[in-house]
Amino acid sequence: MAKDLQAQERRKAKVRRALRVAANGRPRLSVHRTSQHIYAQIIDDAKGETVVSASSLEKDLRSSLKTGADTDAAKTIGKLVAERALAKGVSEVVFDRGAYIYHGRVKALAEGAREGGLQF
Repeated sequence: MAKDLQAQERRKAKVRRALRVAANGRPRLSVHRTSQHIYAQIIDDAKGETVVSASSLEKDLRSSLKTGADTDAAKTIGKLVAERALAKGVSEVVFDRGAYIYHGRVKALAEGAREGGLQF
């Protein structure tokens, strides 16, 4: 188990190093997924603060979503985080997939954020 966690941390660090070079001062859209839910945050690394966040755990979304663990929920979360970011004045971000491959729910969240108006 510890070996798997070390590999996951290594993959996450590799992605973050590449993002730091490509960011050019843009905030990063960070994704975290579990077997039951998906979470997204837009983080300003220069200030060290979270600008906006959204997750499938929010009360108003739980009633409208069938489950928090499918691509429809991920797309909804992507649109919601994009809407909140645009309200805060953030329109360009860099996408941080973490240790996850760009497929399935992670890809659906990114597509939802693009549909919502974020550029990356």
